[in-house]
Amino acid sequence: MPSWFDRAAALDLPTRPFIDGRSVAAHTDTTFDSVGPRDGRVVASFPACGSDDVDRAVRAGRAAFDDGRWRDLAPAGRKHVLLRFAELVEQHRDELALLETLDTGKPIGDTTSVDAPSVATTLRWYAEVADKLYGEVAPTGPDALATITREPVGVVAAIVPWNYPLIITAWKLGPALITGNSVIVKPAEQSPMATLRLAALAAEAGLPDGVLNVLPGEGATGAWLAGHADVDKLTFTGSTATGRKVLEASAASNLKGVSLELGGKSPQVVFADAPDLDAAAEAIAWGIFYNQGQTCHAGSRLVVDERIADELVAKVSELGAGLLPGDPLEAGTQLGAMVSREQLERVVGYLELAEAEGATRPLGEPREAVAPVAGGCYLAPTVLDHVPEGARIGREEIFGPVLSVHRFDGSEAEAVRIANATEYGLAGAVWSADHGRAERVARGIRAGAVYINSFDVGDITVPHGGYGSSGFGGRDKSLHAVDQYTELKTTWRQL
Repeated sequence: MPSWFDRAAALDLPTRPFIDGRSVAAHTDTTFDSVGPRDGRVVASFPACGSDDVDRAVRAGRAAFDDGRWRDLAPAGRKHVLLRFAELVEQHRDELALLETLDTGKPIGDTTSVDAPSVATTLRWYAEVADKLYGEVAPTGPDALATITREPVGVVAAIVPWNYPLIITAWKLGPALITGNSVIVKPAEQSPMATLRLAALAAEAGLPDGVLNVLPGEGATGAWLAGHADVDKLTFTGSTATGRKVLEASAASNLKGVSLELGGKSPQVVFADAPDLDAAAEAIAWGIFYNQGQTCHAGSRLVVDERIADELVAKVSELGAGLLPGDPLEAGTQLGAMVSREQLERVVGYLELAEAEGATRPLGEPREAVAPVAGGCYLAPTVLDHVPEGARIGREEIFGPVLSVHRFDGSEAEAVRIANATEYGLAGAVWSADHGRAERVARGIRAGAVYINSFDVGDITVPHGGYGSSGFGGRDKSLHAVDQYTELKTTWRQL
């Protein structure tokens, strides 16, 4: 079998927008380069889709919705198409994974074993939901019959981030498509290729023209979508700052519904009676260092009982020291590259701030010492200990392989106070052998997901989303995601 390097060199890179069932030329001469984080070289140039391209995609989506070519298909018919879509994703797993690695710098071992397979799993799960969504009959008196039914919202715009492009796109496509909507996806400018290829596979699976459209572009493309008066729903995953702009665009246009999944600063609270410190250390290390720390719900804060803090920090640091970044195209690489030079510099800026704020650094190599490929964007796992209360590095989302350590006095109240001392509320964890304590603290942590004696486990059956500045307006994953993409209609019949 050819190496991943050879396969990358021979790959046909998708670059054009996908509108109305086909790859088309953009209505713009403006382009942008996608710079590969592996080696800093330009991977491909893409058209920066402008307002004309956005209008064209919205018109295609609206026409497909209004004439019912997908909306009015029997649920079993939509199920059949999505099952075929999932099959094609599986057949093209390596191609999708390679495109994702080239765009994002993720290790090829992760994109082939996690990211691409997750798309097929998500599509298949929602396909099976399609013909199992029932309406309701309201408990009226004998002189009336009232039904409550779900209807698709219409044209959905999905703005997707660069950290998990395939996975998050699938989270949005599954529930939006099974409920009969048209969808326009705007991938991040750093990672458009796998999503463009995904749209072509959807068409091959039998998805009607216009039902799924993909627009490569920069921030302006997303802004035009967010403010478009003929988009009925916007689902956005990304930074909190951009999420605020998305809300403003909705308010200034047609008050389209908005669902936001934003940042995180998730705590892992470890008590002195944690049942297995080695297991906790492994979950803490992978919970922040996986995907180079570029995960919205990453366990970026360790809140640890001061009686075991030194021991646990040493264990996490030892594990992190063995996870130096490698070439993303090497099959054995466990950590890859940061997504861009800009993101790398942002994280390095926080490391400089940590020193100014008085934190110590028991783990963290100079970036020059950990570059497996010249010109790439690499950073070693870093642990910041003795983080002062109120320090920016302990409150703000760094979005890199950086763990901040916060020591507490062993009391439940103090642990919960520190865990909640952030504007975010996406995830958290509690480690304790006392099940009552673990349950009390889990209930006290204000977050959309809390794990007990574990971290970042689960599957498509449970919702993903958070409290506070981590977002609102709906959840990705699970049956609850269907709520984002449907309207409830009451039909009252006076008998």
